[in-house]
Amino acid sequence: MSGLKSLRALAAACVAGIALLAAPALPARELAAQPGSIAESALPQEARATLTLIKQGGPFPYRRDGIVFGNRERRLPIQPYGYYHEYTVRTPGAQDRGARRIIAGEGPQRDVRSSGEYYYSPDHYRSFKRIRD
Repeated sequence: MSGLKSLRALAAACVAGIALLAAPALPARELAAQPGSIAESALPQEARATLTLIKQGGPFPYRRDGIVFGNRERRLPIQPYGYYHEYTVRTPGAQDRGARRIIAGEGPQRDVRSSGEYYYSPDHYRSFKRIRD
């Protein structure tokens, strides 16, 4: 009888394991859309200056600052188109806008100045870190 109990226990464990494997997991794109974080104080000085301008509502030094960021690669949490806006972080020595950006979410008030939802990308959207106050 103990052999039968062992066999039943093994079968139950197998069924439980299969159920775990079949459970819905986060899609890869949603896992990728969970960036790490960085303290505001740990940002480069130029990024802190850009963040200050965002919170003040400008004026911005680059013509394209404030345009919609589409999040096509889905590296940020999924939101409706138009929710995110991009801002250039000056790169010393760069002859153009450089690769560094801050992406601001509109938040529930639909205002990037006060949303508290900011992401830093040092490498032109290949990676993001959420900015912590």
